[in-house]
Amino acid sequence: MKQIARNPAELFAQPSVILETRPDGSRLMRSAIALPSSSLRCSGEWLERWAHETPDAVFLAERGADGEWVKLGYAAALLRVKAIGNALLGLKLSPQRPVVVLSDNGVEHALLMLACMHIGVPHCAVSPGNSLMSRDFAKLKANVELLRPGVIFADPVERFMPAIEAVKSLHDGIVIAGSNSKPQAGTYAFAAMEQAGVDPTGRYSAVQRAFKAVNLDTIAKFLFTSGSIGAPKAVITTQRMICSNQEANAQIWPFMAIQKPVIVDWLPWSHVFGGNYCFNKVLCWGGSFYIDGGKPAPGLLEKTVRNLTEIAPTQYFSVPRAYDMLVPLLRDNAVLRKNFFSRLQIIFYAGAALPQHLWEELDRLARMELGEPVTMLSSWGSTETAPAATDCHFQAVRSGVIGVPIPGTELKLVPVADKLEVRVKGPNVFPGYWKQPKLTKEAFDEEGFYIIGDAVEFVDPRKPEQGLLFDGRVAEDFKLTTGTWVHVGSLRVAGIDALSPVAQDIVVTGHDRDEIGFMVFPNISECRRLTGLATDAPVDQVLGHPMVKERLREGLLRMKREGGGSSTYPSRILLMGEPPSTEAGEITDKGYINQRAVLTRRADLVVHLYSDVPDGGVITLGAN
Repeated sequence: MKQIARNPAELFAQPSVILETRPDGSRLMRSAIALPSSSLRCSGEWLERWAHETPDAVFLAERGADGEWVKLGYAAALLRVKAIGNALLGLKLSPQRPVVVLSDNGVEHALLMLACMHIGVPHCAVSPGNSLMSRDFAKLKANVELLRPGVIFADPVERFMPAIEAVKSLHDGIVIAGSNSKPQAGTYAFAAMEQAGVDPTGRYSAVQRAFKAVNLDTIAKFLFTSGSIGAPKAVITTQRMICSNQEANAQIWPFMAIQKPVIVDWLPWSHVFGGNYCFNKVLCWGGSFYIDGGKPAPGLLEKTVRNLTEIAPTQYFSVPRAYDMLVPLLRDNAVLRKNFFSRLQIIFYAGAALPQHLWEELDRLARMELGEPVTMLSSWGSTETAPAATDCHFQAVRSGVIGVPIPGTELKLVPVADKLEVRVKGPNVFPGYWKQPKLTKEAFDEEGFYIIGDAVEFVDPRKPEQGLLFDGRVAEDFKLTTGTWVHVGSLRVAGIDALSPVAQDIVVTGHDRDEIGFMVFPNISECRRLTGLATDAPVDQVLGHPMVKERLREGLLRMKREGGGSSTYPSRILLMGEPPSTEAGEITDKGYINQRAVLTRRADLVVHLYSDVPDGGVITLGAN
């Protein structure tokens, strides 16, 4: 059996950067590894390549109605993409009339997305939360009114009919129902559409002409921003952005040419992490994408566990909140742990820093199972950068390291207050927001760098090749009444670590106050473990247990003891009995907390947290 390569020296290119300090105090940082010139014209060439070179290799797989895996090879996928593309060509689609998808990930969703990009029609997956978890469909109405789609796809369509009815006056497109749908008046079956597009000659001349017209400036997708800061916007995502991201990856992850990726992935395609980074990595390298119907949520995590028990990934991608739920299961389930780690070469997290205690536990579990570590790494960017702008293609010294600029991308580090604001330029950067020229102009500085709104710091200023640390969003930071800055991003991660295993996520409070507070969203299963209460014990009994309160108080004392002043630790904590609401925008599909939304929606709880005589629900440094 071929030895699995896990040593970072075997997997990655040596990091090397060029750093230039300018007279105004700003610094320019770029990779010393060049982005080579390429003849690649569009991402569709990857599908064409693998359909020819490895026609029978598994490309896409999902669970069928009987619970078994249904697999689709590259050649079969390309044939279906051409038939679907042929049908779409007759619908007068364009950037002004794109294809919008309301559904979760699935094989038909993937084929529709690939067909759109093959013929040069923009595809847009809208967060299912906007359709399924909203009462007024306000976000979905804004999405549809901006795009005016020529096709709306949903599967199963009956789940989405209230949302589809709510936006029917905002577009003139048709509604296509996926194959899991029940018959519904006024909709067209996906299978019938695909069959209508089949060319008996097999030539697909119209599709081939459209495919040849696609170039690097063709709009591949519209991807809506998460709305964590301001209202969601439609990011124009070009073929150049998609292709340059993977070409840069090829320079710094050379092992991909040897070990084709096999991933089991739940990350939603309505977001850039799952829809661009993960999906395109598999497509670019001819790997296999097993669609995970689970999610890091009660009642759905069990599906992920089943999938990871059956399919051994070579790379695993997720977000910190999901790892917080997965780690206890890896610890307790030997069968899951054995299969999960058996072929694993990298563990990848993004979207936020991985709390150090989760980093250390994943490392411990890997060593226990394999006798060696698995490289843990991260990247950084945004929807507007397709998404990668930096990459940690080396074993970092600690969690939170986002690496160095990817080949072809340049960072500008600008001193702002006591932080380094980071800005981005390169072929991966978007040309603008769809139909929003004012917002587009405001997104770039006078030198053409995208103003992303994040801050970074060096792991070691004397050794820039050791990479950068994410230092939070500039807009989230605030000052206490003492005039001291509070850096929300780093404080949140430090808090999750100090309050483990109770804290799953944290919202930091203290704006216009003289001390910091934490609103803590608990990890209920870990709290149950801590207390020893039965699995059916009421949540309020679990959260009110003395052992939970004592663990939080210990964490408070630890943060004060190890901190450097009032801006580095909270003085009080309030446990949230209600989980973050997707409908209210408190949490995204990927499990990211929207600090601003939580503070706005739960303003009464913030007041309660800072009351002069807090009740037993508020834990303070001086409480008994």
